[in-house]
Amino acid sequence: MDFRQLNTQFENLNWNEPGTWPAGPRWLLAALVFVMVLLAAWYFVIDDQLIALKEAQVQEEKLRNDYTERLKKSVNLAALKAQKIQVTAQVAELEKQLPDKAEMDKLLSDINFAGVSKGLQFELFKPGAVKVENYYAELPIDIKLNGSFHKLAGFAADVSALSRIVTLNNINLTVQNNPTVATGNNNNAALAASTLVLDATAKTFRYLDKEEANLVAKKRAESAKK
Repeated sequence: MDFRQLNTQFENLNWNEPGTWPAGPRWLLAALVFVMVLLAAWYFVIDDQLIALKEAQVQEEKLRNDYTERLKKSVNLAALKAQKIQVTAQVAELEKQLPDKAEMDKLLSDINFAGVSKGLQFELFKPGAVKVENYYAELPIDIKLNGSFHKLAGFAADVSALSRIVTLNNINLTVQNNPTVATGNNNNAALAASTLVLDATAKTFRYLDKEEANLVAKKRAESAKK
């Protein structure tokens, strides 16, 4: 190839009439135009399509994962339904042990009767402030009563056997003035014959009434916004 002759083809080119150029400049111009067309196509068409392709691939992966999770759940659907029925039955059974607000007075009377019927003497029976939780209300009752060990044990057994849930908490058992025990003869017979004092907090639970339930729902909604 004669580079001098090729070089002379690029001299004195008429830029207004490229069709009159020699073959060398024309082919070079055609190559430049082709490259520019490819770059423009890449920038305006192919690049956008690649971005769309990546987004479609991400969406495909997400749909695959979602399908896999749904498939797992559908396989275990029968077991989940049976479990739901069992849990619903258990919740219903527990709910039967929770009184509503109107039944609380009767429940307090039942607790008091459990002590009186055993021959125990109440020195204190003081319902406290109601503590409202998410799904129930808790009522603490400070109690103080005295009697023999067996009578106090019978009282505790009767409270546990009530149809409603009642728990005894913060139990403190002390011996009332008893010379036999005080002098160190603290045998089982002496203790059984002693008068004991029971300090405890009885807790019972009830349903929320409509107003309380609405207040709890409002507080949860406000907390969720924070």
